[in-house]
Amino acid sequence: MGSADRQAVSAGAGYLWRIGRRFSGGMQVDNGGLVAAYLLDGQGGGRRCEWQDISEWQPGQGTLWVHLNRDAATAQAWLRGESGLDAVVVEALLDETTRPRCVPMERGVMLFLRGVNLNPGADPEDMVSIRLWIEGRRVISTRMRRLLSVSDLREALEAGRGPVDVGDFVAQLSDRLVSRMGGVIAEVDDRVDQLQEQVLETERSQLRTELNRLRREIIVLRRYLAPQRDALARLTQLKLDWLSTDDMLRVREESDRVTRFVEDLDAARERAAVTQEELANRLSEQLNSRMYVLSIVAAVFLPLGFLTCLLGINVGGIPLAESSWGFLAVVGALGALTAAELLVFRWRRWF
Repeated sequence: MGSADRQAVSAGAGYLWRIGRRFSGGMQVDNGGLVAAYLLDGQGGGRRCEWQDISEWQPGQGTLWVHLNRDAATAQAWLRGESGLDAVVVEALLDETTRPRCVPMERGVMLFLRGVNLNPGADPEDMVSIRLWIEGRRVISTRMRRLLSVSDLREALEAGRGPVDVGDFVAQLSDRLVSRMGGVIAEVDDRVDQLQEQVLETERSQLRTELNRLRREIIVLRRYLAPQRDALARLTQLKLDWLSTDDMLRVREESDRVTRFVEDLDAARERAAVTQEELANRLSEQLNSRMYVLSIVAAVFLPLGFLTCLLGINVGGIPLAESSWGFLAVVGALGALTAAELLVFRWRRWF
């Protein structure tokens, strides 16, 4: 793309951003894609900012956090035309699907994390992504769905208990994301225990569906937690001016917590697999037991069926055909044969 084309794209993006500013003034929910923006005061508090404040911000004023809805056209236009970010960073912040990762670049760090989805009516394993571009005095984050950990961070800033700088921001956000995972992991572990107990007590075939659902949840959670562990560990290995030793230790602690969660998920997955195998074995034993009973019954009636078929042919010479007590004699003989078979089966310990 030539210089003239880049200027045209930048001008068009700036025009869209200004249009969004003009028509988003009365929008309380979206505000042109601006979910929230704060200028940190360095003491745990922050002043809320609007688009105009963001456009006029300078690094000397303090640390700026801009949180955007990546689906909003105004937010996309600002990222492409006014944020000053590299095109690769912008496209990564707006990408449809991402996995947790930490990518150091010349001017900053791309840090993509995930949090459990605790929104009403949502499945916790459907983890919500938050994408961060981190510089020495600015943090730009994007999301598609609401993340309660971010809401907690905003409330902390409003109450004067929030981050004081960029490093503290990353440490506090990581802590809130990881802390909310603990309850979900513990619930998964409890559900595995309950299913194990139910398998030992009831042996219901419906438990297989519940076990399959639980194993799927564990796989989805681990799919994002494992790379999130690696992303946080990678962050602590970088030599960054804005990440102090204390903040680095806090992030490392969160990385260790995620590592423990991944280990718990691995253990839960193995226990669920063992429980499913135990359930399959018990159901197989039940089926074999029933088939065994049917085999015994078939073995008992096989000679009886042969004799009755033989005596039922319409030819002359059938024994006792003219006798008045012939029917009783045949029935008694068949009963004696059945008793003899059962004694033989018992002697051979077939039942």
